[in-house]
Amino acid sequence: MDQKSRPWPTELRLLESGRLLKVSFEGGAAFDLPAEYLRVMSPSAEVQGHSPKDRKTVGGKRTVAIIRVDPIGTYAVRLTFDDMHETGIYTWDYLFELGAEFHTLWPRYITELAQKGLDRDRAGEK
Repeated sequence: MDQKSRPWPTELRLLESGRLLKVSFEGGAAFDLPAEYLRVMSPSAEVQGHSPKDRKTVGGKRTVAIIRVDPIGTYAVRLTFDDMHETGIYTWDYLFELGAEFHTLWPRYITELAQKGLDRDRAGEK
């Protein structure tokens, strides 16, 4: 995606006591992203690893909330969760992708949890 066609956020708003992040973009796209989804899809090396085979499936985050949103330059935000995870840098492109692909990525995550013997309520990762 070239620089001019990249989605640019117009609003980030925490809702439901930090359990939901509303992200609106120029052009009208808007997404309500659950904190749990953002946490388990964190772009951090801790979750994503350094290659696709290193990616971790993180369980037990159903009730996680976002407690801070800090700007990183003009291109991203750092989200701090109440489990103290704060190492992911969420670029505007990544937030847009997470919103646009939610209906594909979320079911895939739920399937991975089941395949690895994890669930949304018990902490663990594989």
